[in-house]
Amino acid sequence: MANIARTGDIIHLNVGGKRFSTSRQTLTWVPDSFFSSLLSGRISTLKDETGAIFIDRDPSLFTPILNFLRTKELFPRSINVHLLMHEAEFYGITPLVRKLQLCDELDRSSCGNVLFNGYLPPPGFTFTHACSSFPSDTAQLADPGMVRIICGHHNWIAVAYAQFVVCYRVKESTGWQQVFTSPRLDWVIDRVALNAKVMGGSLGDNDKMVAVASGTEIILWTICPDGNGNEIGVFSLNVPVEALFFVGNQLIATSHTGKVGVWNAVTKHWQNQDVVPINSYDTAGSFLILGCNNGSIYYIDVQKFPLRMKDNDLLVTELYRDPTEDAITALSVYLTPKTSDSGNWIEIAYGTSSGTVRVIVQHPETVGSGPQLFQTFSVHRSPVTKIMLSEKHLISVCADNNHVRTWTVTRFRGMISTQPGSTPLTSFKILSLEDIDGHGGCAAGTEIGPYGERDDQQVFIQRVVPDTDKLYVRLSSNGKRVCEVRSVDGTSITSFMVHECEGSSRIGSRPRRYLFGGHANGSIQMWDLTTAMEIAGKVDIRGPTEEELLELLDQCDLALTRTPDMSPAASFTHSSTPRASTSRYTSHHCQLPIEPLIDSFFCRHRHKSWSNLLKSSK
Repeated sequence: MANIARTGDIIHLNVGGKRFSTSRQTLTWVPDSFFSSLLSGRISTLKDETGAIFIDRDPSLFTPILNFLRTKELFPRSINVHLLMHEAEFYGITPLVRKLQLCDELDRSSCGNVLFNGYLPPPGFTFTHACSSFPSDTAQLADPGMVRIICGHHNWIAVAYAQFVVCYRVKESTGWQQVFTSPRLDWVIDRVALNAKVMGGSLGDNDKMVAVASGTEIILWTICPDGNGNEIGVFSLNVPVEALFFVGNQLIATSHTGKVGVWNAVTKHWQNQDVVPINSYDTAGSFLILGCNNGSIYYIDVQKFPLRMKDNDLLVTELYRDPTEDAITALSVYLTPKTSDSGNWIEIAYGTSSGTVRVIVQHPETVGSGPQLFQTFSVHRSPVTKIMLSEKHLISVCADNNHVRTWTVTRFRGMISTQPGSTPLTSFKILSLEDIDGHGGCAAGTEIGPYGERDDQQVFIQRVVPDTDKLYVRLSSNGKRVCEVRSVDGTSITSFMVHECEGSSRIGSRPRRYLFGGHANGSIQMWDLTTAMEIAGKVDIRGPTEEELLELLDQCDLALTRTPDMSPAASFTHSSTPRASTSRYTSHHCQLPIEPLIDSFFCRHRHKSWSNLLKSSK
């Protein structure tokens, strides 16, 4: 070969500005490598001013590669195995790649680590066809076998794929078993809800319910003890469904446009209700609490359905109005343990579009006066997207790359106390990028949390980039890392959820908390977070380190990603109308200003239903 810088069989290389000299035999003993192709003329060369072959790669990583070619030995303690394997793959040094793969897999196994708890393979894809009345043009199936959403209730989980949903249940003796597969739908599932404990009513006590939604349409099935499913009905909210969940036996659907849909298991009737634009919601007992665009918090007792037979409307009652009338973009209701015959304290933490966090409190003996403002925090400069008030902590998340602020909550006899009140605890971020084209999953399946019971430590789940096989579990109170989980088969994680399954009937058996991951290949993988929480105190690491973060970011095209939209409170950005025009309550028959409506009902009904909740046990 002409013009190769060499003296006899000596080859001179310039790798990233650093000069190396070696023999032709050293570079070419691995067949079909980069160097054998380079020196045979199959790859064109670029030479520096001295005639040395220039290779635009990292010289620090080339040194151990050249040493391996010289000695056929590897010293992994002095190298970054992952980075070196990437370089060895570029140069095509197959024996080195294989050795590095073995080193990299020493602490990895297809059986997972000590936290790995189970694997559910992708279900079969043989279906009966569902109702053909659904529009087929919504079936934009980029990844039909990808897990989109997982939700759980008691010892059941529901797994939503693009066009069908599968339900599993766990028993101590048999483990997880697939018990129901829906018919194939003509539209892509965006939301899923599961009720594994139907009590009373016209449905049997052993029946379960699962519902899915896409666009404006909702379909509801009941699942019999033998696993057979019966379609209850197909309903329409008439606007896009943005939240789907059960309150007791009632199926609830909401939209930011100001629509609430309710299906009642007793009446078997679906009803749509117009309210003011909805930004956030929470539940407490049989109550649905709504945070709205006009700065007000409303509640609906969905068990009293329908409440007004005259016009068949739900009774929507204003509970509280923000002093500055900012949109209520996040909401969390905490019922304190019952400490006396008078009942529970009601504590509500909420966040606003201006970034304000407030806590309001209502004592059971003062229901007539409504909740009183307890504390205000002005620590966020972006809209609050999530908030959680628990037994020991107040946690808020804003739209600035999931910036989290936490406070320690002081309680006296179970009730929030002003001495010393809520004190700042920590500040951190849960960076989580979303895929623009949706190939990384849907937003409903990748919520960061916080997850967990309110009387226990809660966690955030962090998926840094859309196409990754790795999740970080972090304490919601201080951001510390509980554990890192990695797909046992290397597939990308497209959805996740934390759920607590009930313990067995044996004495001393306790519920256990699990992280469920849905994957691009359709599988479900499970990790034991109860064990992870028990050993988490031995390490003091927060989220991804800078090195881990850069490694993850290198795996994706940042131009095709975005930080998450406000969820579940994006609605105030959709409304550009003045507050006065959005503060209207619409029934099926007329449009009335909400203030006279609320005033008229407060005269007769104000807080009567709410007081029933106050007097009930948690």
